[in-house]
Amino acid sequence: MSATPPEKPQFRDGFVASLERLFAVFLKEFLQLRRDRGTLGMIVAIPLMQLTLFGYAINTDPKHLPTVLLVHDDGPLARGVVGALRATDYFKIQGAARDDADADRMIRSNEAQFVIEIPADFDYRLVHGEKPAVLLLADATDPTATVGAVAAATGAVASALDRELTGPLATLAQNAAPFELRVQRRYNAAGEARRNIVPGLIGTILTMTMLIFTSISVTKEIERGTMEMLLAMPVNPVEIMLGKILPYVVVGAVQMAIVLVVATLLFHVPIVGSLMTLIPLTLLFITANLAIGYTFSTIASNQVQAFQMSFMFFLPSLLLSGFLFPFRGMPDWAQHLGSILPLTHYLRVVRSVMLKGSGFSELSADTWPLALFALVAMGVAIRRFRQTLD
Repeated sequence: MSATPPEKPQFRDGFVASLERLFAVFLKEFLQLRRDRGTLGMIVAIPLMQLTLFGYAINTDPKHLPTVLLVHDDGPLARGVVGALRATDYFKIQGAARDDADADRMIRSNEAQFVIEIPADFDYRLVHGEKPAVLLLADATDPTATVGAVAAATGAVASALDRELTGPLATLAQNAAPFELRVQRRYNAAGEARRNIVPGLIGTILTMTMLIFTSISVTKEIERGTMEMLLAMPVNPVEIMLGKILPYVVVGAVQMAIVLVVATLLFHVPIVGSLMTLIPLTLLFITANLAIGYTFSTIASNQVQAFQMSFMFFLPSLLLSGFLFPFRGMPDWAQHLGSILPLTHYLRVVRSVMLKGSGFSELSADTWPLALFALVAMGVAIRRFRQTLD
């Protein structure tokens, strides 16, 4: 007597069974996610970081920009013009330049965003109706940071001397503005955004690639089981770290060369300064990022965690460095936090060299933080690697 074949499950029963299996897999993945504190922290930290930075730190209309005076006439009318510009809240007077060369140096070294120049005999020429010109010199490498200030200064001209032009001088206030405001946008006269963005791409590309490539280097060796073979060789931790970092230095140099070639040939962004200034400072910046990435690789237990750590470092670097938004538009706490990051200083370096022609002496304020960051990061990476071996 032949056995009766089993009945095929009904569609509804099979559907219910599949939902049970689906729920089991869902519960397993959820529990595994809860145990992975690194991923769980990323889920919470990334939206909080973005909300905080975009809500409090990002400002596309910066005010209180550093400004220096180049005054050849310190009369009451000249002081009235300076006071009217200061009253717009866009200009923060930080001192005075000795001469034109000193003013140019302050602009090239990023000490000042604007220079207000009052010509000689300003008061005399204004009283006699000669309509003298006040020069507003702007560092326009970041056009977003200057457009609001220039517009405010232009609008303040008409009523700048209302208090001073009274009595016998009242007739001067009845007509058009008794003086002229001439705006000179240095280094980016047309206000082209690509002159600001393209040089900055060197720093952002190097930060992203150097962090990711290096952060997974040690974790990859551990996951593949080749770290034991590497440790069995007659090399010390410093030699292992340098051996892993140096190839990426070459990769970073190639990436920089590619961006520079594309920037000049395709986007017509000039390189005013010397490559002999840009290359050593770029190598210093690459070393700092490689050391940070190597440190992440010694902390992470797998490649996914290493990538997450790299992203958590890259995100604030992107938002607080001045690449996407004007650095001086951020509140003080955000500027202090951004000043710790190497990308902030490198963006000033690469833009100053390419657009302004700045040299080592004018970039010292951003060179020593890069060097200090690289040394500290290398020390931490070596110590962490020793602990990993133990």
